[in-house]
Amino acid sequence: MDLLELLKAAIYGVVEGITEWLPISSTGHMLLLEQFMPLSVSKDFWDMFLVVIQLGAIIAVLVAFFHELNPFSRSKSADERRSTWTLWAKTIVACIPAAVVGLPLDDWIEDHLGSPFVIAAALIVYGIAFIVIETVRERRAQRLMATPAAGSTVAASATSATGAYRPRHFSGSDNGASQPQQELTISQVADADARIQNIDDLDWKTALGIGLFQVLSIVPGTSRSGSTIIGGLILGCSRTVVAQFTFYLAIPVMVGASGLRLVKYFLKGNTFSGTEAAILLTGCVVAFVVSLAAIRFLMGFVKKHDFKPFGWYRIVLGVAVIAYFALVAA
Repeated sequence: MDLLELLKAAIYGVVEGITEWLPISSTGHMLLLEQFMPLSVSKDFWDMFLVVIQLGAIIAVLVAFFHELNPFSRSKSADERRSTWTLWAKTIVACIPAAVVGLPLDDWIEDHLGSPFVIAAALIVYGIAFIVIETVRERRAQRLMATPAAGSTVAASATSATGAYRPRHFSGSDNGASQPQQELTISQVADADARIQNIDDLDWKTALGIGLFQVLSIVPGTSRSGSTIIGGLILGCSRTVVAQFTFYLAIPVMVGASGLRLVKYFLKGNTFSGTEAAILLTGCVVAFVVSLAAIRFLMGFVKKHDFKPFGWYRIVLGVAVIAYFALVAA
């Protein structure tokens, strides 16, 4: 058993567990990491490992959201169980575009779009998209705060010296009593003005629209979570809703992709050696543990912050990748 290879697999698991759920491209980071720390395995095994390691991250989603995703829970009412089945149906429908486009192009993408420069370009382009989308949302919130219209989701009564806003009312209040004053940042106000504030309010059209945006993630460096989050924000979801739905969408997509890669691997006549099996298991287990922490972090982060930091990270990383590989090629 090669302990160095197992250590490498554990590092890949850490990278997968973090980057799979943050909108910064897991595949892009894994392909870039390979440039500096390649596993001593065959190309067939590496191509399979790159995808199947995601199973660890997927199991983490099932554990983290077990109650929300379990339609058989006895603690749920009949209506809640129906809602859970409906959520699963919306998730499956949203995955159809990625399956229709991604499956026929899987081999072509693997052969033609895995270069560092393609990854870097995708990192930069979608990093800019995050910043632009969040800026537009915040400017709309500022207009609402400055000239609150009757029935608007959030209206301002005062602005603190620190730039935080105090909402005058929320249209969803249960009675006419005044709400206790609390400070909201402009980012939180922008999110509170989103059309869809709860995962149960996600309609079929919006779910399918997010699924169409997921098709963009077939390009390495785009980020599956990044593309669906961008789509959800554009289509009127709050950050919490789109982050949560992004986790759910990953289940059928990544289980299907992993199964496809395993089938291709074995159809080529490959089998696992003891070391290869240990490498794959190590990567998946570490990805599972790290994913639990990453999911918890992201769900807490989006309640108070926007996605701009991830956008800036993507841009800086993309520029660094271009600079590095341009120097190497020179």
